[in-house]
Parts: sequence; C-alpha cells; structure tokens
Amino acid sequence: MAEIFSPLFSFWWYNIKMSFLLYPFIFLFGLTIGSFLNSVIYRLEVKESAFKGRSYCPRCHHSLGWKDLIPLFSFLSLKGRCHYCQKPISWQYPLVEITTGLLFVFLAHYSIYDLGLMIYWLAIACFLIVIFVYDLKHYIIPDKIIYPAIIIVFAYWLLGNLEMLLNPLIAALLASSFFLTIVLVSKGKWMGLGDVKLAFFMGLFLGWPNILVALFLAFFFGAIIGIGLIAFSKKTLKSEVPFGPFLIIGTFVVLFFGENLINWYLNLFLL
Repeated sequence: MAEIFSPLFSFWWYNIKMSFLLYPFIFLFGLTIGSFLNSVIYRLEVKESAFKGRSYCPRCHHSLGWKDLIPLFSFLSLKGRCHYCQKPISWQYPLVEITTGLLFVFLAHYSIYDLGLMIYWLAIACFLIVIFVYDLKHYIIPDKIIYPAIIIVFAYWLLGNLEMLLNPLIAALLASSFFLTIVLVSKGKWMGLGDVKLAFFMGLFLGWPNILVALFLAFFFGAIIGIGLIAFSKKTLKSEVPFGPFLIIGTFVVLFFGENLINWYLNLFLL
C-alpha cells in the first residue's frame, strides 16, 4: 500500500507547493494587466490608442511617473488621489485591477494543466472585462473589442477543434438571432445591436447547452438588480440599464460552474 500511496502523496504535495508559488504570481500579473485594461477603457472613450504615448492623469493630464503606475499599490499609497492635482482617482481603477487579478487566478486554476487553454481564457477575460466596464459606463459595447474577441474564439476552434465547431456555431447563431428578434420587435428600446454581437460571441465561446444557462443567469441577475434599483428609486421602469454586464457575469459563472449547474438542473427531473 505504501508503494501505491507514496507517489500519489508526493504528486499531491508537489502541486500544493507549486500552487502557492504560482497563484500569487498570476494574481500580480493580473493586477498589471488590469492596469493596462483601465488604460484601454479610458482611451477607447477619448479615441486614443492604448499602445501609444505615456499614461497621464485623466483630470489634469499630467504624465505619470513609474511610482504612480504600480497597480493597486499606487492607488493605496496616494490615498486615492492624483499625485499632481490631488483630485480623486476613480475607484474603477483598483476594482478593475483586483477583479482581473482574481479572475486570472480562477481561470488559471481551472486550466492549470493546459497552457494553451489558460492563455486563451486569460485573453478572452481581458476582452470581457473591458466590455463589462465600458458598457456599464457608456451603455455601448465597442466594436473594437467585441470583433477581435469573436475572431480569437473562431481561431481557437479552427486551429484546435475544427471538428467541434458546429456546436458553438449553432449556439452563436441561435443566441444572436434571439437577441436580434428582441431588437427588431422593440425597435432598439429593449436591446441594442451590441448585445446581439455579444450574444453571438457567448454562443461561440460557451457552446450548447452552456449558452442557455448563461442567458438564463443573465436575465435572472438583470431582473434582480433591476427590481432592486427600482425599489431604491435609482431607476424607473423606463430607465435604460446596460445588459452587457449581466451577459458577461452569466458567461463567467457558466465557465466555472456550467457543468455542475446543468447536472443539478437535470437531476431535479430524475429524482
């Protein structure tokens, strides 16, 4: 028995040690990427390239030094204010950085033995974070972000899983057709074309039947938040609420727990 369990224990203990070394590094890497995503979000708004020019304060436009650009730690050391003009720094910046770091850790954990899948998921997460924040702020899903995301997912299926492309392609067409119908019926009052493109991306990324679970969760979370906003007089029944963030939340929940949710739902009918 000892000969059997000793290698298993060694392998298990080695993985634990590696996780303690790997996950903090991935979190710090995520913080750094989150800082870059904040720059992308801001420069999309002002129509500037995120790859050119030095970072600057959006209030006073003073160029930032390296001490001002350390993800999360600069915000804390500066007490949430610009080093030069002393105006408040938006909480968006540390929240995006922390969220990106945590998402990177979760995604790495679920793809730890497949480096290609890990890189793919991390890249997709970056696109979704930008869409989440930008739609939340401006009620727009930018084409400059959603189209490259769709292309990357297509390339992933074409290069590695061409024989399985039919399933996600059908899911993408069904999901986008459903949202396009809503757009046409409501004449753009309930949904926008950006949601149609995001739904296409979700179907292509998640496949069938995961897309159904993601859409159900998106509408469920949207209804809960909408009722809450109305109850606290933050919104009215005629107010516009961006739906992209709920679609993205549904996407991540299904990515992490989709199989468990589907099995739980099916077991309800088998009991």
